[in-house]
Amino acid sequence: MNDKLRVGITHGDTNGIGYETILRLLADERIADIATIIIYGSAKAAAFYRKALELAPVQLNRIDSAPDARDGAFNIINVVGEDLRIEPGTASAEAGAAALAALDAAVADLRAGAIDALVTCPIDKHTIQSETFAFPGHTEYLEASLTDADTPDTERHALMILATDTLRVALATAHLPIAKVPEALTQELIADKLARFDRSLRRDFGVDHPRIAVLALNPHAGESGLLGDEEEKIIAPAIAAARADGIQAFGPYAADGFFGAGHHRHFDGVLAMYHDQGLAPFKTLAMDNGVNFTAGLPAVRTSPDHGTGYDIAGKGMASEASLRSALYMAVDVVRCRARYDGARRRPLRRQNYDKGRNGDPTLDLSADS
Repeated sequence: MNDKLRVGITHGDTNGIGYETILRLLADERIADIATIIIYGSAKAAAFYRKALELAPVQLNRIDSAPDARDGAFNIINVVGEDLRIEPGTASAEAGAAALAALDAAVADLRAGAIDALVTCPIDKHTIQSETFAFPGHTEYLEASLTDADTPDTERHALMILATDTLRVALATAHLPIAKVPEALTQELIADKLARFDRSLRRDFGVDHPRIAVLALNPHAGESGLLGDEEEKIIAPAIAAARADGIQAFGPYAADGFFGAGHHRHFDGVLAMYHDQGLAPFKTLAMDNGVNFTAGLPAVRTSPDHGTGYDIAGKGMASEASLRSALYMAVDVVRCRARYDGARRRPLRRQNYDKGRNGDPTLDLSADS
């Protein structure tokens, strides 16, 4: 693998804060030493926001395709026409279509191996909807776009993880109405999420023996059935099944006391039962540098942990900190996966042992079985 990875960045909703964060990020020329950057977007939109917000100049090398990208430069592929209308802070179908055009182009290159990882700027989940995009968000779109019948089971189902260097929160259910969460939770689902989370902590984050905390669904972990029985009937049995498979899972813990008392510091990962249960405390603790990482897929994708920021778009108030963290994590995960897979690519053949006089097993290296 080359030291310099190729990382694609999609511009997201063109009326949001995507371009402001991208331009602020690339104003630091040292970013070019970390990865070869390819922006899937609009040179016109980039120029508009740079001028409107009086941002530092950023030299963008216009290219037609990812293989044309120049190392040591920031490259951009135009995926929308010059007639794109830019209206900061406004939700529009045109901006949604521009976001989808960037996403489609980048994912096609990701599948083809033209880029090593993908960082996505925020989209408007409503305006991006179309005949070809009928998903609750990036996570579900990527699962459908990056997998097929030949994809190994371990890389076929996306797992949404919000992460920093010290806190990782995964979701048992993601973009689902709260009223549908209880019926969606099953022992099989939770056990499967724990297995995928455990694998991601090992393969993507380099944690050798991860400890995973599992949150309860109901207040006070159900109070022994008084406030709900999902803990006793579903979550606890799933934890037991995971432990039987060698996964260090613990809980279920009441979510309020768990984060309030700082117990998350004692674990390598936390599995939340639903979106806001995990993301509300995560963003409170790590909003400035949190990253949305899509685990469980063949390719690496990260994103800032914030939305389109319509309320501050075009006002020069957006921070690039989360986007910077997303870029760093994308590069780190690609390299961590390479090390993990490389160490397991040629496992030792089945070992034959001969018992010596002292009863100690002696490895027979001449065996070919």
